[in-house]
Amino acid sequence: MSSSSPQARRGNTRQRIQDVALELFAEQGYEKTSLREIAERLEVTKAALYYHFKTKEDIIISVFEDLTRPIDELIDWAERQPHTLEMKREVLRRYSEAMAAGSPLYRFMQENQATMRELSIGETVKRRLFTLVELLRTEDGPLTDQVRCVSALFTLHAGMMFLQHVEGNPEETRLAALEVATDLITQAHQAS
Repeated sequence: MSSSSPQARRGNTRQRIQDVALELFAEQGYEKTSLREIAERLEVTKAALYYHFKTKEDIIISVFEDLTRPIDELIDWAERQPHTLEMKREVLRRYSEAMAAGSPLYRFMQENQATMRELSIGETVKRRLFTLVELLRTEDGPLTDQVRCVSALFTLHAGMMFLQHVEGNPEETRLAALEVATDLITQAHQAS
């Protein structure tokens, strides 16, 4: 059982709150979910919930910070590396794994785009994506190769967000998207 599974996280109240809030946000939408409903689903008092989080935004920001920390670490690592094909492949591999580990959050972000634009984390997401694009992009390559590099990143997003309803297991879908993304980056690199 992985340490991020609901069963493993059950003993940690903060994480239980995050898990239940994400469930309710997915079922009802962020705007339609109240702190009272989160407390009721957890079978705790609203005061007990307040001990950990004062607002829904506090909850979603904490989930975001916890589940996207690997992406910040990846960016820090990649910015110190030479921009080789191997580095770009590693960025794609680690980004794909980070997205899979944070899949409930990414589904929330996909289904609540208007809310994301209003929350402070929306700007952080945008900034990270632009940084990742720059890390993957070929510096002086033809425009078609630059498009391939950007498309590699968004192929991973397609695997996570838009292909989740395709028949088969989510890990197979993630690996297929990673293979296509790696092919795109490799093709762009070989042409440059």
